[in-house]
Amino acid sequence: MTSTTTDDRATVTSVQLTQGTEAPSVSDRVRRFLAETPPPTPCLVIDLETVRRRFAEVSSALPEAGIYYAVKANPAPEVVRALAALGCSFDVASPAEIDLCLAEGAAPETISYSNPIKKAAQVAYAYARGVRMYACDSEADLDNLAAHAPGSSVFCRTLLRDKGSIYPFGRKFGCEPEMVVELLARAVELGLDASGVSFHVGSQQLDPAGWDSGIATAAEIAAALRDRGVELTSLNLGGGLPASYRTQAPPLAEYGAAIRAAVARSFGEHRPRLMIEPGRSIVGEAGVLRSEVVLVSRKSYRDDTRWVFLDVGKYGGLVETEGEAIAYPVLTSRDGGPTGPVVLAGPTCDGDDVLYQHTHYELPLDLAAGDHVDILSTGAYTASYSSVEFNGFEPLRTYCVDGAE
Repeated sequence: MTSTTTDDRATVTSVQLTQGTEAPSVSDRVRRFLAETPPPTPCLVIDLETVRRRFAEVSSALPEAGIYYAVKANPAPEVVRALAALGCSFDVASPAEIDLCLAEGAAPETISYSNPIKKAAQVAYAYARGVRMYACDSEADLDNLAAHAPGSSVFCRTLLRDKGSIYPFGRKFGCEPEMVVELLARAVELGLDASGVSFHVGSQQLDPAGWDSGIATAAEIAAALRDRGVELTSLNLGGGLPASYRTQAPPLAEYGAAIRAAVARSFGEHRPRLMIEPGRSIVGEAGVLRSEVVLVSRKSYRDDTRWVFLDVGKYGGLVETEGEAIAYPVLTSRDGGPTGPVVLAGPTCDGDDVLYQHTHYELPLDLAAGDHVDILSTGAYTASYSSVEFNGFEPLRTYCVDGAE
C-alpha cells in the first residue's frame, strides 16, 4: 500500500441506512492506512482501486460510450493519473484542469472543454495546449471558438427540464432547442465541426430513465439540422450517474440499458457516437472523510438530542449537505453500544454550518471529544469544494491509497 498527500486543500465509522439498503464498506487499504499512519483530521482518503473498479462498471454499463471523467468531482492528481492509465478521457472546466490532465498523462485529444462559460483567452490557451473539443451554448462563445479554436469540434448544450436528480441545473447552462439548431448551423459557416448536442440531467440522477427527454430533444435537433444539410455525429449525455449514500442507487447496468433503449428509439438508423461525463459515480464511493469530535453538547436539560460538533463542516468540504440533500453514511470509533439521536454540525462560527438537523442520525451515547467519526462515500465534491481558509480553517487534505487488499 502506498499513500500520498495530494495537497493542503484538503472520513469515517456507525452506519445509518435507509431500511432495505446495504451497508457501505471501507476497503482494507483505507482501514490499514488510517490505523497504521493516522493522519491529522479532517482529511479525505481515496481508495484508487475503488476508482478503477467504478470506472470499469461505468464502461461495462455503457461500453459504446466514450467516458469523460468530470475532473471537478475530485481533481486529485493520483485519481486523474489512474484514470488516464485506463484510457479514460476527461471533461474539464478550466485551463487549470487542462494542465492537470496533461501533466498526469492524458493526451490533448482526450480532453473536452465542456464549460460553456469561458473567456476568449481561456479558449486560446486550451487550443494552444492541443484541446480540440468544446461545448458552447451562446453566440458569443461560439464566436470565441471560431476565432481562437479554429476547426475544433463543437457541442451545443440544450436546456433540459430534468426531474429525478438531487441537484438540478436550472437554466444556467444550455439554450432552447431552436437556438441550438441555429448555433450549430452557424458553427459550420464559421469553419467549426458541428459535432453534436449535449445536455445534463442533473447531478445524482436517481431515475435511469432521466436521460429520455434529453435524448429525444437531441434527436429532434439532429433531424432539423439534417434537413439543412448538417449531419451531427455525436451525442454528449453529460453527467448525472449516481453514487450510493445512505440509500443504494440503482445499478449502473439499469442506466446503460435505459440510455441504450432511448437512443435507439429516438435516433433509429441515425445512431450517434455517445459520450458521457461521470464524476461522482466513479469517485464518490472511493472516499472516506475522517473527522474528529470537537465537542458534544445539549441545548436544553429537557432535550435528549445531542449536538455533535465535528472538525469538518460545510466549509471544509461537506457543501452537499446544504438542504440535507446528500445524506452520508457515518461510522464512529465507539460503534457497538447504545445510541441516541444527534444533530451533526461543523466547527466554524457560522450559523449555517450545520450538517444534519432534520435527517435522522443516531450515534453512540458515549461518543466524546477526540473520538473519530468517519463519513463514507465522500470521494466526490468534498475536497474540491472546501474553502481556502474560512474562519482560519485550512482546506481539506487528500490522501490516496493503492495496492492489493
